[in-house]
Amino acid sequence: MTTDKKNINRKKVAKLVRQLLIELGENPDREGLAGTPNRIADMYEEIFGGYRMDAQLDVSFSEETEAVIAKDIQFYSMCEHHMLPFFGKIHVAYIPSGKVFGVSKLVRLVEKYSRRLQIQERLTKQIADELVRMGVKGALVIAEGEHLCMKMRGVRNDSSITTIAHRGIIEKKEVREQVLALIYNPKSEISRL
Repeated sequence: MTTDKKNINRKKVAKLVRQLLIELGENPDREGLAGTPNRIADMYEEIFGGYRMDAQLDVSFSEETEAVIAKDIQFYSMCEHHMLPFFGKIHVAYIPSGKVFGVSKLVRLVEKYSRRLQIQERLTKQIADELVRMGVKGALVIAEGEHLCMKMRGVRNDSSITTIAHRGIIEKKEVREQVLALIYNPKSEISRL
């Protein structure tokens, strides 16, 4: 991970969290809360690190293959509307254009966009768009998420959300169906993409 933006001002964040605790009716100096402002500042720097990440997908290897699929990449993000977590799994598929990316790069790409204030729909699109910018023939990204802003407040419902973005050659129905079959039924036959 490289940084292209400075880290958050932890001291200022801790001061703001301390004030928030006071506004909520808490005593930020009581046992149990005494270190909370600093812990939250440290946590925010970690979980919002996506703003400072460079996924470095430019590290690639010359290789001919039909498709690359990374399934069940865990992600954790924060809803920009209520600042509550949403999390789940992302499946990333791409059709290479003579080069493949190191597998860890796909995980870093997911982290780059999930570790920030976000909505799932945009997260899905940003990952697919970045893959296309890196020169793949086609990309398909599926995000399956659970949202605490929906589970613990508002409608208080346990449903999950699935979002899909497809780009390039995968926009063709027959190619998309083959890739989806490989994601959800890995033993399926695939014709040449």
